[in-house]
Amino acid sequence: MDLVEDFVAPGVSIVGACAALGVSRATLYRTTSPPPLPTGRQRSPSPRRLSDDERQAIVAVMHSSEFVDQPPMEVFANLLSRGIYLASIRTIYRVLAALGETQERRNQRLPHVHAKPTLTATAPNQIWTWDITKLATVQKGVFLHAYVIIDLFSRYVVGWMVAAKECKHLAAQLFADSVARHGIEPGLTVHSDRGAAMKSDTLAQLLATLGVDQSFSRPHVSDDNPFSESQFKTLKYQPDYPGFFTGLLHARGWLQSFFGWHNDGHQHSGLALFTPAEVFCGRVAVVHAVRQEALDLAYAAHPERFTGGRPTAALPPAEVHINPLEARALTIDGEGAAFGASDLAASTSESNRPAGQTQKAVHATAKPPRREPLAADHAALPS
Repeated sequence: MDLVEDFVAPGVSIVGACAALGVSRATLYRTTSPPPLPTGRQRSPSPRRLSDDERQAIVAVMHSSEFVDQPPMEVFANLLSRGIYLASIRTIYRVLAALGETQERRNQRLPHVHAKPTLTATAPNQIWTWDITKLATVQKGVFLHAYVIIDLFSRYVVGWMVAAKECKHLAAQLFADSVARHGIEPGLTVHSDRGAAMKSDTLAQLLATLGVDQSFSRPHVSDDNPFSESQFKTLKYQPDYPGFFTGLLHARGWLQSFFGWHNDGHQHSGLALFTPAEVFCGRVAVVHAVRQEALDLAYAAHPERFTGGRPTAALPPAEVHINPLEARALTIDGEGAAFGASDLAASTSESNRPAGQTQKAVHATAKPPRREPLAADHAALPS
């Protein structure tokens, strides 16, 4: 803008100078003559504004013992039915908002904090998990319900049932038969989600009578019962899965064949390719010996084919967890610094690293814990 002003000379107009320099005249005028700053004139109060006495009357009514826990709409309608009009509903809200009292006035239940279920099985018949899945039929909108109980340690199906509906009484009957069939002693834990049949008093009373504890998933957390969900995917992704069943007899016939194969013929990837029946019935040692002998013979015949050395037959895991605890042992040195298992491993690898090799970044071994919902602070309302 200073260049435009310097360019303007006698006989040269501002229009010509702006056109020569490619500058808008509006920009020049706006820059050289900025608008005056606002004076901060205070807004005059509205003539419709309630007086201080009227506002105090509204506050007194809303704080009275009769209306202290009622919303403004209820108070407005109640007073209007008595022939009393203090102000509109929106005005009552404005008066309460000026005092910071526009939160919920009624008693509210604080949000529940559900603990994360943590289960560990080291042998069969310690923990059972169960769930109910729907099976589509040839009739649109009609589904059958498959109740399936599996042993957590071995994935063995210890009980199942197909019914036309989801019912707490059928679930209780299934558990009574399964517990009696396998001779379960008190101390078993049954894990499930929070469905109606799972949370029913009928099933809870039966399991309590049998000495069986219950464990439940957190609400809206699908991976708290992963083994039952995985088993249902195995079921519905079979090549011969019908997709649609004609009725109960058709579903029971197909499921009986499937569960027979699942228990006795399915080489389970989570069990080191042992079948659930071998783990459940304690035949792992015998089968493992046969597998190891076959590997030893193969290694003796062609050792050059095994670049990693003598092969060893894998064994099923000694422990099976649902949401295992991620505990880390800490030791504190003389200067007060804390070191965990991952830090010890990092320091060991650092000492064993060849000279000249750069160190890679050490990433966190576990995700930060999910923040639990905090209970809202409720301001005390005067009475």
